[in-house]
Amino acid sequence: MKVNGRHYRTIWLKESDALVVQIIDQRKLPYDFVIEDLTSVDKMAAAIKDMHLRGAGLIGAAAGYGMYLATLEARKTNAFDEHVLRASQKLVSTRPTAVNLAWAIDRQLKAIRNGASNDEKVAIARLTAGDIANEDVEYCKSIGRNGLAILREVQAGKGGPVNILTHCNAGWLAFVDYGSATAPIYAAHDEGINVHVWVSETRPRNQGARLTAWELHQHGVPYTVIADNAAGHIMQHAMVDLVITGTDRTTRTGDVCNKVGTYLKALSAKENGIPFFVALPSTSFDWELRDGLKQIPIEQRDENEVKYIEGWRDNTVTDVLLTPRESSAANYGFDVTPARLVTGLITERGICEANEQSILNLFPERQKSGKQPVRSEH
Repeated sequence: MKVNGRHYRTIWLKESDALVVQIIDQRKLPYDFVIEDLTSVDKMAAAIKDMHLRGAGLIGAAAGYGMYLATLEARKTNAFDEHVLRASQKLVSTRPTAVNLAWAIDRQLKAIRNGASNDEKVAIARLTAGDIANEDVEYCKSIGRNGLAILREVQAGKGGPVNILTHCNAGWLAFVDYGSATAPIYAAHDEGINVHVWVSETRPRNQGARLTAWELHQHGVPYTVIADNAAGHIMQHAMVDLVITGTDRTTRTGDVCNKVGTYLKALSAKENGIPFFVALPSTSFDWELRDGLKQIPIEQRDENEVKYIEGWRDNTVTDVLLTPRESSAANYGFDVTPARLVTGLITERGICEANEQSILNLFPERQKSGKQPVRSEH
């Protein structure tokens, strides 16, 4: 994607120094565009945990590059493998919900073991980190092509603008490029389809209002920011043609875990007969889980994210207290949308229904995965 006309990914090796990983610090957006240098596992872990970067695909890519930084550090020690293992444990503990994190770390550990020397292990880790990032880009491009067919069909059926509701940020900022939920939108806009996006603000961190709105503006896609609680109203009044969200973890049976508030939008879409699609690369499937509501860990974050809101005033970013100082607050980061509420899953291999058989038709190599023979109904 382009920022002020220049192409960026969300994570990359510094051009002049391959020992440095660079990211876009998303905490500063949309008010300031800041590139941050990460030179250690500790800095990468902090960047993931404290959401300098966020989003399923980008977390996976960051974990891949974090493991590369781990090998650079390990090369300076007398216990290379032990240091890499400790680093992997530190990284995997940063965000419990997104499955891409553990997937990328496991891939790196397996790859690094193939190195015959420490220098070779470093080279393998660097190559694997690049592969993870490049594959993420290609998967998102394919999601865009596959989802484009849905938007073409909607436009053909109505003639006017295609109104899409999305939640949180499953855009290029959440991946290495293109995004998942936004990829079909960008593909449609670039093809000349008249699209308009309803951007749900996404309290408490406001990733929709701050990040999705910013990147849609950068790409020239028409959009309107709404309060989270307005989504049901505009669906009732036929102002939404379809919903597309992303996901941080999806079970093999089609249950979808995404930013908290997604479940409510799925309920409203079902009530109003509006298609509800989820866009995801295959790396966001957890092939071992069958019951998302019971098995997916839900991250609980600092209560101050609920009690305070951050914004731009007098040329500076400032926090404003929303609640009485004495209030306690619960801050659940994600919720689970049961498969029965999901119209379809848009993946790099194609579109499928949100049920095990349809998913496995796209991914037949996963037939033997899954720990539990029966999933509960919910």
